[in-house]
Formats: sequence, C-alpha cells, structure tokens
Amino acid sequence: MNTRVQLILFVLLLSACVQSEKKAELGSELTFVDLFNSTLSADVACYRIPAITKASNGDLFAAIDERVPSCDDLRSNPDINIVARRSSDNGATWSDIESIVDFPLGQSASDPSLIVDASTGELFLFYNYMDHGSEPDVYYLHVVRSVDNGKSWSDPEEITSQITPSEWHNDFKFITSGRGIQTHKGRLLHTLVNLDNGLHLFGSDDHGKTWSLMDTPIEPGDESKIVELADGSWMINSRVNGSGLRYVHTSTDEGKTWESNPDSTLIDPGCNGSIIRYTSIEEGRDKNRLLFSNAKTSDSRENMTVRVSYDEGQTWTDGKTIYSGSSAYSSLIVLENDEIGLFFEKDNYQENVFVRFSLDWLTDGTDKIEKTGM
Repeated sequence: MNTRVQLILFVLLLSACVQSEKKAELGSELTFVDLFNSTLSADVACYRIPAITKASNGDLFAAIDERVPSCDDLRSNPDINIVARRSSDNGATWSDIESIVDFPLGQSASDPSLIVDASTGELFLFYNYMDHGSEPDVYYLHVVRSVDNGKSWSDPEEITSQITPSEWHNDFKFITSGRGIQTHKGRLLHTLVNLDNGLHLFGSDDHGKTWSLMDTPIEPGDESKIVELADGSWMINSRVNGSGLRYVHTSTDEGKTWESNPDSTLIDPGCNGSIIRYTSIEEGRDKNRLLFSNAKTSDSRENMTVRVSYDEGQTWTDGKTIYSGSSAYSSLIVLENDEIGLFFEKDNYQENVFVRFSLDWLTDGTDKIEKTGM
C-alpha cells in the first residue's frame, strides 16, 4: 500500500473516531439531581408542583409544595407549605431546603409560580391559599416578594380582589404553577384558571405594586403558560383535560381577542407543561428558539420530553426524551452558561429532579442558526 493511500485511510479513520466520540458525548446519560424526595423524610408525605427560575444575579431558585400529611391537592390537604432550594453554580450544587411559606396547621399554600422583574430585580412567588378551618373550598391568591434573589421574603400579600371579580368568590380558581413572564414592554404577565369561567391572564404595569385581571376568558384551557413571540404577540400553551393534546391561543392585540386551536403534534395526557424562549449569542450569531416540555403521551404521565421550535411555535421537533418513565409536571430554565435546565416530577412524585443539558445535545448537534430577534 503506497503512502498516499495510507494517509487517506488514516484521515478517514481519524474522522470516524471524532464523529464517534461526538455522538457518544451527545448521547451520554443525563445526570438527575434529586432536589426534593419524600422517601427521605419521615415528616413529609409528598413533594409536588415544581417551579424554577433564574434570579437577577444568575442564581437558580427552585420552589415546590411540601405536602405534609398526604399527596392530596390544596382542596383536601390542610398542611401544605412552600419550600425551596437555591443554586449559585448553574445547578451543580444546591442549598439546603428552605421554608418560604408555612402557615399554621389547617391553612395551606400550594402551586408555586415565579416571575422575575428584569427592571427591578424583584422576584415574585405566587401561590394559592386555603383556610380549611374557617373557609373550606374557598381559594385565595397570594404573592410574596424577594429583593435579594430569594434569600429572604416579604410577608404574604393577598391579591384575590385585585385579580378576580367578587362573583368568583366560591369558584374553583387558581394561579397556574410554574412561571409567568415579563414582556419587552416591561409588563408582568401570568395565567390563572377559573374552571367555571375559563382561562384568564392577569398582570402588572407598575412592577408588581398592583395587579389586575384581563377579563377576557380564553377557552379551552386549564393550567397554562404564556410566552411573548418575536413580533410582540402573545401565545398561551394550555393543558386541556380529556383532549389528549395541547391547545394554543394567540393574541395580536395584547389579550383583547384570541385565536384558539388544538396542536395535534403536541400530545399531552392532561398535565402541566412548560414553554420558554431560548436566546443566546454563539459565534456572533443569535440563537432564538422556543422550548417546550411535557409528558409526551396522550393518556399517561410518562415520557418527559423537551422539544424545540424554530418558527415561533408554529411547528415543533419530535423532541428528545429526558426520562421515559413516570413523569408529570415540569419547569424549564435557560442557565447562565446557555445550557438548559429542567425541573420535573419523576417516578410517581417520589422524586423531583433537576437535569441540565446543552442545546446541541437536545438537537443531536443539528441545531439551526438563524436571526429572529425580539
């Protein structure tokens, strides 16, 4: 064999090895960090309803229900508290569990959700409240605030009368767990549900000093997430029980009117999901994507999957399975190093895990580059 042929074979072999190493790296097993595990505590029956955000200083803040006597929801559980953990290194290590909201026995706080005001740095944590002793089956809506990135918190503030009409007093109503958003105009936006009157938006135009309801019902919709699109319009992605898929609602007039359609590609068992925008600057080019996570089946809570959209939610990739087993509620976050973090319920709510991965891993290294900036 002549020298030239040997050189060609060597180059081909080297290229194959490099590609093999890259494929192995992209397909390597993910590491799950179990942040809240009820089997490790004799005093807590269940942790549920994960919510995660990135504070203004870059710290991760993960909140969840601490359900003491049972795994039951707010309506039938007299002792639920909100607890949290924080990370200052993109989720590599975490603080001990910290109590955020803990009322006396008989009063419960449930379904945490988070918004960070980028202008002020203030972190808002919303939850639903019930006093089982004095007003069973009556839902109140609360918020607490942190001005030091989740290290300390204000006293609870009831905002029920600001964001719901008085005739809703006895209705089954709740703020959606997970995340709200801040628009490019600075408005804080979040979703709440009245099972008798539809999905609604509420928000604040004064950095959370006051809150108000946008009294335009959006149907069908249960627990939902909102995202602002590149053209400034709003899109809500909704859980709809019994449909086997997600519904998408879009508004081009800041919530005055809505167009609602099922998305046959986003199958869903009737479970809370997560949708966020992924933006980064890589090699001088903007990457601007939407990410969506849910239990990707039509009839069972399993197969936690993350998908990517390159066209503002009109179409989605098939996605990548993060965990094929039992999995339910999830909450996405983009980390300081441009990796993606996912906080989700695993193995019949026994574990609540955090996992991180790169966009290249998520797309098998085939992610597209394009400019669609906000």
